[in-house]
Amino acid sequence: MKHLYPVRVYYEDTDMGGVVYHANYLKFIERARSDWVRKLGNDQNAMRDAGIVWVVRRIEADYLAAAKFEDELMIETDVVSLSGARLTMSQLVKRGETEIFRAVVTAVCMNKQGKPVRLPAEIRALM
Repeated sequence: MKHLYPVRVYYEDTDMGGVVYHANYLKFIERARSDWVRKLGNDQNAMRDAGIVWVVRRIEADYLAAAKFEDELMIETDVVSLSGARLTMSQLVKRGETEIFRAVVTAVCMNKQGKPVRLPAEIRALM
């Protein structure tokens, strides 16, 4: 169930040395997760209207190599584990076969009061 999401590195993504600024990898993997959830058929606007939102609870990140201006990257997202209230994913950013960045991301669903809630059954079924 691996999801692939392409990203091109633009000038705005880099630091003064032309290397991708470290915080931008978090933006890249967020876009990949959003695209993955959308393609699964999970309507995040409908979830929000129902009072439930996805929240990142934890990110473990490893910076392995530098990506640079104009690089074409591929982000691979895969489910590591799924429980009643928690989804853990692995995300890998690659340039060709070179691993650039690796992360393990844990997300939970929260209600309007900021309290964790069980993932809706229809979402668990999609994953």
